[in-house]
Amino acid sequence: MSRQQIMTAAIQHLNENPTASMAQLAEAAGISRATLHRHFSSRDELMLALGHQAHDRWEQVQLSAGLEAATASGDREVLVKAMNALLAGLIEVADEYGFGLTDDILAVHPELMRRVDELEERELAFYAAAQRAGLLSPGLPTIWVGHVMYGLLVAVRNGLRRGDIARREVPRLLLDTFLYGVAPRRES
Repeated sequence: MSRQQIMTAAIQHLNENPTASMAQLAEAAGISRATLHRHFSSRDELMLALGHQAHDRWEQVQLSAGLEAATASGDREVLVKAMNALLAGLIEVADEYGFGLTDDILAVHPELMRRVDELEERELAFYAAAQRAGLLSPGLPTIWVGHVMYGLLVAVRNGLRRGDIARREVPRLLLDTFLYGVAPRRES
């Protein structure tokens, strides 16, 4: 079994049991603990590798959504298109790497924190452009907008894992909640 196959099996198992031990992860991958330890000397090393992979996917989502070009344009229509693509991509990342959204090891590792800062900076610039274009509320601190998105992605992960929401409903729920909140919409 390749390193990537082991990581894929670990992701699937960690999404079901975020506190799984190396022994449980080896069993889930169908390999011995010794084989797992040949690829990853510790659980922390495995989690770091998974964190890097998750951040790579996050960056791919930002790039494919065209965040930097949309931010630079400031054009509302371009920002809306990029926002839809970003949210759809973030749903996929949250679904695939959901265990990592609340994992303490991933939250404090210096390498991963540096990477998060870079990725967040790109997103925060995009949210600020969306605020200037009237797509997002200009009265909220941009960092708060980022925190709200993060919280919503944790909600997506939990709702999907528990089966509380249908997968096909997630894009609409996330977009509506992010853009309009949970209060009833006022007619303009």
